[in-house]
Amino acid sequence: MKLTSKLLMISASTLLGFGSIAPAFTANAASVETASRAYQNSKIKANYRYAKNLMIKNKTGLSGKTTALFSKKANPTIGAASGYADLLVGLKGWGYKFTTTQKKRIAANLVINSKSTAADYANAIQGLKAVGLNPTKFKPAGAKKAVNLVSGLYRQSMSKQTPNVKSQVLLALTMSSTFKRPSNAKFSKTSLAKSLVKDQQSNNGWAYNNTAASVDSDTTSMAIAALAHSKSSLSAVKTALVKGQSYLKSNITASGAHGYVFNGKTVANSTAEAIIALSSKQATVKYANGYFTTKQAASPLRAMLGYVNKTGSIKGATSQLIGVGQVNLATAAYRQALKGHSVYTVK
Repeated sequence: MKLTSKLLMISASTLLGFGSIAPAFTANAASVETASRAYQNSKIKANYRYAKNLMIKNKTGLSGKTTALFSKKANPTIGAASGYADLLVGLKGWGYKFTTTQKKRIAANLVINSKSTAADYANAIQGLKAVGLNPTKFKPAGAKKAVNLVSGLYRQSMSKQTPNVKSQVLLALTMSSTFKRPSNAKFSKTSLAKSLVKDQQSNNGWAYNNTAASVDSDTTSMAIAALAHSKSSLSAVKTALVKGQSYLKSNITASGAHGYVFNGKTVANSTAEAIIALSSKQATVKYANGYFTTKQAASPLRAMLGYVNKTGSIKGATSQLIGVGQVNLATAAYRQALKGHSVYTVK
């Protein structure tokens, strides 16, 4: 299904519901700039078009110095460029129909072997599930027979993994209710969620290296999205989610963006991650195009879309694949959340 104007338009009923939960639309918050429907549609269409063309052309960028998106030669370790999973999940979230040729290209290049990491497995599972290939019966490039990547991931040790990897693993394993835990698994979704909760720092955020001094919005957002999608009933998980959202609230920048400020600027990716986190719960999606404080110049959605060029590329992105992929994933997550769905739940 193509991303048409009709698809992008919010229905009257959805718009009314959205307005009722988004405080940024109230008169007393007029100073906070939000992303209007027309602005969203324009930016999202351009960004989606760019993301779609990356897939069609099998490129990491549409101009300048680019490499192949899926290629064992260009990326012998995993068979794809870094950031491919976000691109695929985001495209799926917008209803993109992957062609037979594209699926065959992915299957012919993705590498999973004895040297593959937990992150490699998690990315492969997310990507394969998004395009409509079965991760439990997948024949990786160079393999003689099909393997169950879900079982393979469950046999990876989580004891020394970073919060980022744990989050990606938890998201991958909760994408489908058909994913079964093998008898020789080294962990469970519950134990992984508990471990991720333990990684939360005293200032309510998460850090790539598990130190309070290094807590950042990106890692925190990933942990929130993963814990929320796990749908765990553990009180510790519910408490961690509340604390994590409070970290995002306390660390939004004056511009409405999230992430590190360098030379007075942030990057689109960190805000994209925050929007994905905010879109993981119905109670918090209102803040994606709303506000935590009236001191914000704009909503996170408005701030992030401000990085989208007319071509759909992302201003200041060191990698268009990562920049475009994450922004496209964030907008898909946001629009899916408005309908009560998760972009990470794929049938």
